[in-house]
Amino acid sequence: MKTELLKESGLRLRGQGKVVQVSNDQDRASWEQFVLGHPLASGYHALAWQSVVRRVFGHRIYALMAKDEDDAVRGVLPLILTDSPMFGRFLTSMAFLNYGGVLADDVAVSAALLSEAAEIARTVGASHIELRQSEPLESDWPMRSHKVSLRLALPPEYGVLFKAFPSKLRSQIKRAQKEGMEVRIGGDELLDDYYRVFSRCMRDLGTPVYEKGFFRAIVETFPKEVRLCVVFLHGRPLASGLLYGFRSRLEIPWAASDRKFSRLAPNMLLYSAVLEYACHEGYQEFDFGRSSIGDGSYRFKEQWGAKPHQLYWYYWLAEGRDMPQLNPHNPKYKAAIIFWRRLPLPVANMLGPHIVKHLP
Repeated sequence: MKTELLKESGLRLRGQGKVVQVSNDQDRASWEQFVLGHPLASGYHALAWQSVVRRVFGHRIYALMAKDEDDAVRGVLPLILTDSPMFGRFLTSMAFLNYGGVLADDVAVSAALLSEAAEIARTVGASHIELRQSEPLESDWPMRSHKVSLRLALPPEYGVLFKAFPSKLRSQIKRAQKEGMEVRIGGDELLDDYYRVFSRCMRDLGTPVYEKGFFRAIVETFPKEVRLCVVFLHGRPLASGLLYGFRSRLEIPWAASDRKFSRLAPNMLLYSAVLEYACHEGYQEFDFGRSSIGDGSYRFKEQWGAKPHQLYWYYWLAEGRDMPQLNPHNPKYKAAIIFWRRLPLPVANMLGPHIVKHLP
C-alpha cells in the first residue's frame, strides 16, 4: 500500500525511536512480520484489510509504525480517515471492523503512536479518533466499555458441543433440518446468495447495506481465511454468514437471516453448521462478534454457551467535542431507521452503499 511518508517524530520513543508511516515494500514486510509475531494481534492488523477498505470505499489510510533506534518495529496503528458530508471527519482504527487498534510492545510505544495519531487528527481537522481495542490501554484518552465480544471455547468434536446446548436450542436446529434445509460453505460462488440474504436483513433492520463489492474484495483478498456459509430451503437462501479465521479463532463478523422464515429457524442451523465447521477445522475458539450487554443479539449468542469478553473503545476528542454517537441507538436516527425499513429493497441496495461508507 503506497502512502506518503509521515514526518518522523523525533524523541517519542525511548532512545532515538521514531514513528513513521508505511511507505515502501520493506516497511510493509516489517509491519506484517511484527503483526504475525505479536500475541495480541488480530487479523485486522494486516495491511491487506486496510487495502480492502481503501480500494472499496476510497478512504485515506494512515499506517503508523513505531521503530526503535535499531530500526526494529515496536508497534503499529492502522487509521482510516472518513470524510463525510453527513457525519463529519474522523479517524477510526479499524473502520467497519471489530478490532484493530494500537498494537505495541510497551506503554511508551503505545503513547508514541497515540501522540502521532492525535497530531494527524489535528492536522486533518478530525472531530475525533476511535480506537477499537480488545485489551485495555494505559492511556488518559476517554474510554467506553459499552461493548463485549461473545466468545465460545471449542472442543475438538462438534458432537461434544452439541450435547452441551440447551434442549430448546437443539430442537430448533433439528427443526430446520427436518424442513429440508441445506447448508453450503464455500467461496465466491456463494456471494450472490450470501448478499441476497444480507442486504434484505439490513434493510429490515433499517441499516444501510455495504455494496456487494466489499464482500467480493474480502473473499478475493483472503481466499484461505474467509468462507461464506449459506442456508438454503428448496434453492432459496434464508440465512448467511461470512467467516474469518485468524490463528486459533474463527469469527463471524457479518451474519443475517430472512425474518420471514424465522419460525423455521434457519439462523439456528446456520450457527450450528458454522460451529461444526470450526471444530472440524481445528479452531479453538469461536467469536460471535460484538454486542451490548443484555440486548437481543447478546442473548442470542449467550444461549450457545458464549462468554463475554470486555472491549475497550478509546477516543481522542478535538477541543469542545463530545463523545461521538454514530450508532442506531442514538434517538436522532430513529426516524431515519423507520424510513429505511419501508424502502423497496432495490432502492435500499442502491442508496445504502453511498451512506454506509461514511459510517464507522
